[in-house]
Amino acid sequence: MAPPRVGVGDRAPEFMLEGTGGRTYSLSEYRGRSVVLVFYPGDNTPVCTIQLNSYSSDIAQFEDLGAQVLAISPQDVESHEQFSGVHGFSFPLLADGDKSVGRSYGILGPVGFYRRSVFVVDRAGVIRYAHRASAGLTYRRTPELVAAVTAAQESDPVR
Repeated sequence: MAPPRVGVGDRAPEFMLEGTGGRTYSLSEYRGRSVVLVFYPGDNTPVCTIQLNSYSSDIAQFEDLGAQVLAISPQDVESHEQFSGVHGFSFPLLADGDKSVGRSYGILGPVGFYRRSVFVVDRAGVIRYAHRASAGLTYRRTPELVAAVTAAQESDPVR
């Protein structure tokens, strides 16, 4: 039986994952900040590369809101380091090798592949925006995500 899918208003599932920069990342370390969780299918794939480059180019828009972008996929840290090294991403890439985090967020497709998905988690750790793509050829653009972070902060009781 599949775990229930988390959505808007639910507490974001905690995680601890190895990532780029030679360290481990956890969602709880960003408590008090908005977090944009970007689940992407794979390193060095066309749409994922365009998507992550877009967010990296627009990082100031997230930083101006005090939001942290974290990108998560099933590839290992070595793959992430290579991918990030080529493109110079301005946020960490996290390795979910066993797909347990993807599973906890309900973003795995029917055959176990990551669905391109984005969640905005507010400063208190509650999901305020959730998008799971049914097809992986498009992604959520920066203005939509910035608007979601802004809305989350406006309704955030931690303000």
